Amino acid sequence: MNSVAVFCGSSEGYDENIINEAISLGHLLAEREINLVYGAARIGLMGHIARTVLEKGGTVIGIIPEFLQKKEIVNSEITELIVTKSMHDRKIIMYERSEGFLIIPGGFGTMDEFFEITTWSQLGLHSKPIGILNIRGFYDHLLKQFEHMVKTGFLKSENHSAIIVDTDSKRLLQRMKEYTPEPIPKWLQKEGL
Repeated sequence: MNSVAVFCGSSEGYDENIINEAISLGHLLAEREINLVYGAARIGLMGHIARTVLEKGGTVIGIIPEFLQKKEIVNSEITELIVTKSMHDRKIIMYERSEGFLIIPGGFGTMDEFFEITTWSQLGLHSKPIGILNIRGFYDHLLKQFEHMVKTGFLKSENHSAIIVDTDSKRLLQRMKEYTPEPIPKWLQKEGL
């Protein structure tokens, strides 16, 4: 895996441990020469990861829609900046430039990115690994909701198990690297998707 999109908060949150884990993830990406693809902000967890990757000599590709350039304070130090017309265009380019997707703590924007890319996987539109770094139990409630969705018949167990979850960034990246996607369902093959 040569590039990974990291979906995370443009805020830091209140837990110093989460910030430290984001910084550690930045170190790890740079050490493993994995390009960071992210939302281009200089602030929040996004900023911490990007700064760390850059400080360690790694490559950072930032993608941001025009209207967010001032709100999220674009990081002008990054390796490559791509400005898009819309949020949807941003997500498409993040998808195209990434070989995997990694979710760490964030808010609604992070959830939006996670759910869209996971839905694309469920529909067979991509077979790239999706990982959740569950720092300090941040996603425990969401993961329980996924289990409930499987139990009540609203989420197929194979779609649930396709999401790789770990509390350790090294292990998670390794598991993502070793990920083997499920075959595309026959009904999607017939549709030519």
